[in-house]
Amino acid sequence: MNRLEPTGQTAAQVYQIFIKASPSEIWDAIIKPEFSARYFYGSRVDTTGELGTPFRYHAPDGLSLWGDELVIASDRPRRLVVGWRSLYDPQLVDEPSSRVSWEIEPHEGGFCLLTVIHDQLENSPGTAANVAGTGWMMVLSGLKTVLETGAGLVADPRE
Repeated sequence: MNRLEPTGQTAAQVYQIFIKASPSEIWDAIIKPEFSARYFYGSRVDTTGELGTPFRYHAPDGLSLWGDELVIASDRPRRLVVGWRSLYDPQLVDEPSSRVSWEIEPHEGGFCLLTVIHDQLENSPGTAANVAGTGWMMVLSGLKTVLETGAGLVADPRE
């Protein structure tokens, strides 16, 4: 599900997906590079997920950074909030940081509802347009596929 919601003077992009996995499995998929490389366009996340620590995405080449911000809030394994800057696109690098919240809600039957909220985008219109639609939905669909089948949705670009 993808919808734009007004939150005060900003528009938040809200995405939801059900995943047959535990909160801890989803949390690990968000913060561990062996997972992110298989669903986040080949990038490898570098973080502990702890409050105030770095939250970085390394490009598939391992040399450049696609994201370099901080963990703003952390309630393992239910909620992770991180800063977001689109360093992967030279046209977006100068836009101010926005925010991404990952909320994991367990349900009976061994599945969870994962909600991703990307907000504080009012001064980052290029980033807002770039991540809307298939941007976040490919990431979340890939995360779901990795956790439920073990295979990525798209091939790892390093292979």
